[in-house]
Amino acid sequence: MFTCLLGLIGNILFAQNSDVTSLFKDEKPFDIKLKFSIKDIKKNTNDSVFMPSMLYYKNETGKYDSIKISIRVRGDYRLKTCYFPPLRIKIEKAASKGTPFEGNKSLKLVIPCQTAENKNYLLYKEYLCYQMYEAITPYYFNTRLVNIEFVETGKKEKNFQLAGFFIEDDDLVADRHKGKIGEGMKIHPMMLQDTSALRYEIYQYMVANTDWSTTFQHNTKLLIKEPKKYIPLAYDFDLAGFVNPPYAVVDETLGIEKVTDRLFRGFCRSPQITQAVRAEFLSKESVILAVVDQHSSLFEPKQLEPMKKYLQEFFQTLKDDNRFKKNITDNCRTK
Repeated sequence: MFTCLLGLIGNILFAQNSDVTSLFKDEKPFDIKLKFSIKDIKKNTNDSVFMPSMLYYKNETGKYDSIKISIRVRGDYRLKTCYFPPLRIKIEKAASKGTPFEGNKSLKLVIPCQTAENKNYLLYKEYLCYQMYEAITPYYFNTRLVNIEFVETGKKEKNFQLAGFFIEDDDLVADRHKGKIGEGMKIHPMMLQDTSALRYEIYQYMVANTDWSTTFQHNTKLLIKEPKKYIPLAYDFDLAGFVNPPYAVVDETLGIEKVTDRLFRGFCRSPQITQAVRAEFLSKESVILAVVDQHSSLFEPKQLEPMKKYLQEFFQTLKDDNRFKKNITDNCRTK
């Protein structure tokens, strides 16, 4: 059964592989270097204003090459809370030609929030959220781990060794699925394609993420496939209970005490759809746990067991009819 499930996931990924840029076809961590002033980029860039910079990357010969880029800050909560700002990178088509970045006009770069010793550990757990999501749905963002030598410029230069990962641009996801991204649209969640929406919502419950909204497209992109098929795309899992960063806070209006408390915030679907998606998740338990094992080299052995235990608690809820009813079907939203 486990082999068949891995084969199924492999077939999904293989079917999309021809439409994935070379940067995301390789799973090996990519070595890059960045150098800029955190103070300047926070002060002088925003959603529409970029600043010029250079990105240095290790090429196939093992030597560093460079490419001109434009960078800006992005996000809101992390930007206010974190020492390292989340970044958006823009690359001109001419500059990317013949490089590993060819085909990528825009990239998100996720980096650790704080300078604490466990900064990379938290980053890797967020990366796992993206990797596990690939086992649930074909509608996801490709990611690529990076090792970053970062030099913070200023009165005194500071050097950091950071883990990070690139996230492909949403337009590439839309092109891959022969659709488009709906910008600035406000639709009722019940207008979403029901199976895809419920997969999205139960997955958010699995990783204990409440920092999302499909109505207002908060940490969500809307993929539109004709005729009028709306599919949610999930991103930004840093405040999820699975990651459990020290800077995460709980929205008091949700009625949970801590970020690791699971709360289903999805909408009520038909019993047939709900049970079908429940069965899908249960069939993929081994695959999802295997994702953690496949990335075990990123963690210390003592860090792996709590992550797997946390996921197994979710599957125990799905296996128990009473717990599933109490936590999912009785807790779904109608408005």
